[in-house]
Amino acid sequence: MTTEGAMPTNREGQGMPAREEGRTPTREEGRTLLPPVDIFEMGDNLVVVADLPGVAKDDLRVDVDNGVLTIHGAVRPQQPGTPLYSEYDLLNFHREFTLNDEIETEGIQAELKYGVLTVRLPKADRARKRKIDVKVT
Repeated sequence: MTTEGAMPTNREGQGMPAREEGRTPTREEGRTLLPPVDIFEMGDNLVVVADLPGVAKDDLRVDVDNGVLTIHGAVRPQQPGTPLYSEYDLLNFHREFTLNDEIETEGIQAELKYGVLTVRLPKADRARKRKIDVKVT
């Protein structure tokens, strides 16, 4: 059987369009897991907390490009030697979030501790809550 010229199909058996030349993919190629996240507001920040078990600091990439926050973590096997039998695959983590202009991207901070990534997204000055003084005349 040859696969030359074969077009990938979706679950319904319909042909899928080929990737356009020069087009930027919206997700990482290959099989990945979406890490579970919690997003909450804390003072003048939005905080993203993602579970990334098995990801070391050197295998973690957090970046912002064109208003998209990308979290990518590679999982490496921890067992010594070559596995003879395995019932599961180690999959990498990948998640993207579109940021609006109310986030100050220059001030984003990230911390990884015990497999939990915390990303602090500071609000821009125009998006911060502020009290308006009322003058009596």
